[in-house]
Amino acid sequence: MAILDFLMHLAGATMLLLFAVRMVRTGIERSFGASFQRWLTTSNSLISSGATGVLLALILQSSAAVALLAAGFTASGYLLFPAGLAVVLGGDLGSALIIQVLTFKLEWLVPLLLTVGGWLFVKCEGRRWRQAGRILMGVALILISLQFLRAAVAPIQDSTFLPAIAGYLARDFITAFLVGAALAFVMHSSVAAILMCVTLVQIGAIPFGAGLSLVLGANLGSAFIPIWLTRGMSVQARRIPLANMGLRGTWALLILLGINWTMDPETLLIVGPGQSLVYAHIAFNLSLLILALPLCRVLESPLRAMLPDPHVETPTGADVLEVSVLDMDVKESPKLALASLRRELLRMIGLVERMYLPTQEALNAGDVAKMRLIKSQDRAVNAALLGIRSYLADLPLEKYSKKEAKAARGLMEYAIRLEAAGDVMSVTFLRLVADKRESGAILSKEGWSELTAMFESVRANFKLASNVLISDDLESARLLVTEKTELKQAERRSRKRHLERLTHGRKDSFESSDIHLEALRALRDLNGHISAVAYPILYRNGQLLETRLIEEMPSIDVD
Repeated sequence: MAILDFLMHLAGATMLLLFAVRMVRTGIERSFGASFQRWLTTSNSLISSGATGVLLALILQSSAAVALLAAGFTASGYLLFPAGLAVVLGGDLGSALIIQVLTFKLEWLVPLLLTVGGWLFVKCEGRRWRQAGRILMGVALILISLQFLRAAVAPIQDSTFLPAIAGYLARDFITAFLVGAALAFVMHSSVAAILMCVTLVQIGAIPFGAGLSLVLGANLGSAFIPIWLTRGMSVQARRIPLANMGLRGTWALLILLGINWTMDPETLLIVGPGQSLVYAHIAFNLSLLILALPLCRVLESPLRAMLPDPHVETPTGADVLEVSVLDMDVKESPKLALASLRRELLRMIGLVERMYLPTQEALNAGDVAKMRLIKSQDRAVNAALLGIRSYLADLPLEKYSKKEAKAARGLMEYAIRLEAAGDVMSVTFLRLVADKRESGAILSKEGWSELTAMFESVRANFKLASNVLISDDLESARLLVTEKTELKQAERRSRKRHLERLTHGRKDSFESSDIHLEALRALRDLNGHISAVAYPILYRNGQLLETRLIEEMPSIDVD
């Protein structure tokens, strides 16, 4: 019975720790997710890429999340293999530094974090303030979970069971290494796994030598997590996690064998056992980053040979873009027909997003040729709309229920909005780029920074809109509309700041005034078209007001 009670308390503390780490990461991603691509892709050296990885891991509290971001951007062509691998190696060091922060005596902060975080999340309407509250409460829950973990292990310190296990792990460092790897992979969080190991060593539940083997194994297990998570992605995305695991696994095994064969691990106790274990973990990742950075370019050829690019005969031009996924054989089945329409709309969102991604760079450089290429891609969007319109016209809606027919028409309306979004790039932005090139206008540093932030927000909303289309999730729909409101407010703030710069006689703002204001309006309109997918869901769930007008106006005495 005592063992069962111990396991239940240990599982509860572990789940709370995993939940808290995820809660912090979710809050940060929702607040700053749109900036991550810029941080990752603007590094111009391996050292700066490694530093970017450290920073992202400190923010996200997860080296696996950094690895997934790097893999995704590498697959999309925004990040080269050497820079991506350097980012992941930096992320491993950043994750180790997070553990140092969380092992400080911060229990006194728990009530303050819960109070401030809870108040921000419940009372504030602004998205970033609410997410700040989520982050603070998540940090508080991490600290609470560590307290629970210590309390769960404390009763069995004097039992015969734990010393036997701890003694065996201390004698068989290979088993301890494999247990640490399995623990990190099963928990899917190196931060949580290593925090648990540090806590067990800190309270004397296991000896330092066994804890060191567990932590080295956890480094291998955490490197396997992104390999597992990217198993369905392209080979370009899978190369970086595989290279990272090869480097981390090799270095961890060498350190494990070197320490246990040449010295007593207890000689590494420079301070308390728990803190010494944290120092050892940081030193391992720092040394790996220093030694492996020069190998980032060298490893690209072997990884390409191990995971070669698939040879596919790819059609050129519009042929690729105009391949519809509408299923003509399921029109008699409402559920299957609606699913087919959603798949085609998802493809249409991808087409519009593909048009959108080069727009920021084209506007900055005044590249009219690139914008004309984008305009040529608009034909695929128009063709997709025509296909959806024809498909809907052929549906036997008289056999559909009222709800199903309404859903089909709603998808058609969203297709029209997506086609209008494509026109924003192919018409409005093409004209803006041409005007900027012809006039030689240069946007002010402040103005371009404001536009960059809006470009990033719209980019993030493309992904969110795709998720809403597929999931039909109410919470995601509310978040998308909230993001739309935030972007409209950002557009108003930028317009106000631009006018203030004009009143101060800024020449650069005066010369680029029309371009700046029209770009703001175009981004707002584009985001409005993309976000329209959320409104049917909100209306269906009673989450949308019919009008903003006050229903009853107070009577006015005109006498």
